[in-house]
Amino acid sequence: MIDYREYITIEPGKRSGQPCIRGLGIAVYDILSYLAADMTIDEILEDFPALTRNDILAALAYAAHSEKNRTIMA
Repeated sequence: MIDYREYITIEPGKRSGQPCIRGLGIAVYDILSYLAADMTIDEILEDFPALTRNDILAALAYAAHSEKNRTIMA
């Protein structure tokens, strides 16, 4: 699995502190939304030339890590 910490940044003044890809202002949420809307990795890369395949994999790894470590209070 890719180490998302090399790709994901959180900056208070950028995208309201949402996790973004390498400070580009493209949020992890954006990437996940595009994938959920049935865009392929290649389509995302075509629409956002600043992104790399590893950026997208890092967004997925970040989401997996976040989900694994989420605590649900019942």
